[in-house]
Amino acid sequence: MSILITGATGYIGSHVCIELLSSGFDIVLIDNFSNSSEDVLDKIKSITNESFSFYRVDLLDIQDLRRVFNENNIQGVIHLAAYKAVGESVSNPLKYYFNNVYGLLNLLTVMEEYELRNMVFSSSATVYGKNISPLTENMTPSTNNPYGNTKLFCEQILKELHISNNDWSIVILRYFNPIGAHESGKIGERPLGIPNNIMPVIVQVATGKLQKLLIFGGDYDTKDGTCVRDYIHVVDLAKGHIKALEKTLNSKGLEIYNLGTGKGYSVLELVNVFENISNINIPYEIADRRAGDVDICFAEPSKANKELNWVAEKNLDEMCIDTWRWVCNSL
Repeated sequence: MSILITGATGYIGSHVCIELLSSGFDIVLIDNFSNSSEDVLDKIKSITNESFSFYRVDLLDIQDLRRVFNENNIQGVIHLAAYKAVGESVSNPLKYYFNNVYGLLNLLTVMEEYELRNMVFSSSATVYGKNISPLTENMTPSTNNPYGNTKLFCEQILKELHISNNDWSIVILRYFNPIGAHESGKIGERPLGIPNNIMPVIVQVATGKLQKLLIFGGDYDTKDGTCVRDYIHVVDLAKGHIKALEKTLNSKGLEIYNLGTGKGYSVLELVNVFENISNINIPYEIADRRAGDVDICFAEPSKANKELNWVAEKNLDEMCIDTWRWVCNSL
């Protein structure tokens, strides 16, 4: 039996694949390379010395998706494939609703056809909106952008699906801010086009591809005026998926878990740590705030700590060390 991973060659997906293979799972990977590269497949094989099946499939093509299920004995699904840039979702909401929501509907439709009802779903702390940190899973969601809305709609679809049939076993994971890279230095965050997350921008400044880092807002109600976020090492995040998957395979129900460290660091704190690790100065400019950004956002992760026996182990220094190793190996 195999575990299907959608969005498998992306930043988070590739690290999840490594942890699955390292934990003894057989895996089937699908991706359409909309924000990743085919060479990631070779990197996963190089790190793990394991083989796996890969299909170039877009979730919007339900016939191709059916073929994957028909050719493999799939036991569970980790669904990571989605568009995720908040700014782009504001300028092009239809693209986000169509891809993120319709893609999930196709996947669930095929899963029902094959009577497969175990899923780990990639959600986001974005669904908390302007709730006050620390953020707990029982807070009422409050999204303020189309990307967040798509994640919230998908969560609602999964909740209603579980109500309709309690044979479904679903874990919804609300990510906070993944950064870092695999300790091998062979894979890390490498978005196509203009980066939307802060660490790839810092990296592009450090390597001379960009002249400076734009920090959106310097007058927030924080100790240095910049936003505070819960940065989590991508490997810790990936390991959380293994724990979530095991829960879906061993019990019924629907649960939501935060995957975060429970600590907040400001943008300037992140920049300073990266500068110390890399010994490179990161020029920056304070720009206007972005619509929808909140002052402080960090997790209360105790539910995942207790129920999944999972905890984020790596600190901010380690996140920056692993990122810089990945960058140096990629130059």
